[in-house]
Amino acid sequence: MIIPDTKQRIQKAAHDLVMQYSIRSVSMDDIAANLGMSKKTIYQYFKDKDELVESVVDEVIDANQCICNEDRDRADNAVHEIFLVMDMMVEMFKTMNPSILFDMQKYHPAAFGKFQKHRNEYLYNVCRQNLERGIREELFRPEINVDTMARYRVETMLTAFNPEFQRSVKQSLLDIEKEIIIHYLFGLVTLKGYKLVLKYMHEKGLKK
Repeated sequence: MIIPDTKQRIQKAAHDLVMQYSIRSVSMDDIAANLGMSKKTIYQYFKDKDELVESVVDEVIDANQCICNEDRDRADNAVHEIFLVMDMMVEMFKTMNPSILFDMQKYHPAAFGKFQKHRNEYLYNVCRQNLERGIREELFRPEINVDTMARYRVETMLTAFNPEFQRSVKQSLLDIEKEIIIHYLFGLVTLKGYKLVLKYMHEKGLKK
C-alpha cells in the first residue's frame, strides 16, 4: 500500500543523497534502496531522474526563499541580515557535495535553469534590497552602485562551486563562502558599518 506522503519521502531521500554524494553519483537504484522500496514505486511519482532532480531543486528554492524572507524580517539591520545568511549557509553546506552545481549544469540543464532563474531574479533582488537598506541605515557607503554590487554578489555565490577554484584554493565550501562574504561586506561599509561587522564577527568567533 502506498502511503500519502510517499512522494515527499522520495524527494527527501533524493535531496539527502545528492547533497552528500552529488547528483551524478546517485542513481534511482540508490534512492530506492535507501527508502526500501522498488524503483517502480518511484516511477509512479517521477517519470525519470530529471523530473526528480527538478522536484528537489524546486523544494530547495522554496525553502531558501522562505528563510531569506524570514531573515530579512528579523534582521536588526542590513549587516545583521548578511550574517543571518551566513548562518543559513553553515547549515546548508554541512553535507553539501561541492560538485552538485557542476553536475546539475552538465546533466540536468532544466533543473539548473530553474536554479539560475532563482539566483538571477530572486536572490539578485534580495541583494539589491539589502544594499538599499544598508545605505538608508548609513551602514553601507552611499556612493556604491547598487545594481553592480548586487550582480557582483550574485555572481560570487557560485565561486566556491567552481571545480578549478576548489582545486587551487583547497578550502571547504563554507570557508570559501565566509571569506567571500566578509570581503564583500568590508568593501561596502561605512565606519559605522565596519564596527558592526567586527561586532558580529567577534560574536560568531570569526577571525578579524
